[in-house]
Amino acid sequence: MLRGMTTYETLSYDVADGILTLLLNRPDALNSFTLTMADELEHAFRRASEDDDVAAIVVTGAGRAFCAGMDLTREGNVFGLDEAQDPTNEDMRSRLDDPSVAVGVRDTGGRVTLAIYDCKKPVIAAVNGAAVGIGATMICAMDVRLASEKARIGFVFGKIGITPEACSSWFLPRIVGVSRALEMLYSAEIMTAEETQEVGLVRSVHAPDDLLPAAYELARKFTRNRSRVATALTRQLIYRNMAADHPMVAHQSDSLAIFYASREDGKEGVKSFLEKRDPEFTGKASQMPAFYPWWD
Repeated sequence: MLRGMTTYETLSYDVADGILTLLLNRPDALNSFTLTMADELEHAFRRASEDDDVAAIVVTGAGRAFCAGMDLTREGNVFGLDEAQDPTNEDMRSRLDDPSVAVGVRDTGGRVTLAIYDCKKPVIAAVNGAAVGIGATMICAMDVRLASEKARIGFVFGKIGITPEACSSWFLPRIVGVSRALEMLYSAEIMTAEETQEVGLVRSVHAPDDLLPAAYELARKFTRNRSRVATALTRQLIYRNMAADHPMVAHQSDSLAIFYASREDGKEGVKSFLEKRDPEFTGKASQMPAFYPWWD
C-alpha cells in the first residue's frame, strides 16, 4: 500500500548530513499511535534501511510528547483487530502474511519493531516527552535511548487490561533484565526520565534543548569514518546472535562477516590506518555481501 511513498501523513522523514530525523508528527494528538502511523513507520524504517543517504536514524516526537500510546478514540476495536476471527498458534506460524491475519490479527506495533530490528542503520530514540504504551515499547527496539528531563515513560498495559506488545517481551528483558521488566509491567507505573536511567532503559537524561543535539552527536560518533556495511553487519550480528542457543552460531556468522568485510572496506581501513589518515569507505548498506541475510 505504501510502496514508493516519499511523504507521510503522520511522520516527517528528513535527512541531513547522513542522519535521518524520523519525527512522529501528530502533535495535537500527542503523537498518539494510529494504524496509519504503524504502516508509515514500518515503511519508513524499511525505506531508511536501503536509503544510502542515511547512515543513522534519530527518532523523536513533535511538540511536547514522544508518543502517548495508541489513539483510543477509534471506533470499534481500537487496535484495528478483527474480532470475528479466532486465531490459533498455527495461524501465527503458517498464515502470518495471509491478508486476514496480517491486517486483522497481527499486532501493529510488532510490525514496526520488526522493521526496526531488520534495519541496517543505527537507531537512536530521543524521547522528548510522554512515551507510554506503544510509545514505550517502540523505543525498546531502538539501539540507544536518550531522554529529556520532561520525558515520562510507562508500560501501562496492566491498567487497561491488556498485555505488552511490539515484541517488547523479547526486547525489554534484554535491556533491563527479567525481574526489572516484570516489575515495570506488573506495576504499570509511569516513570520519570531519571528512574528509567536508573534501571538502564535510557542511556542519559538531558535538558530539553540539549536532547536532539546530544542524539545527533551520538549519531555522528556512530557513523563518522565508519563502514556502512560493517555497521549493518555488526547491528544484525548482535541482535540475532544474542538469542542463539550456542556460540557456534555466532562463530559461523562472525566468520562470514569478517571474511567479506576484510575483502572490501576492511582493506581501506587497514590502509588508512597505516597511512595515518581518515578512511574513505565505499561500501553501501543497500549492497550487502552475498551471504546476507544469513539467517534466511
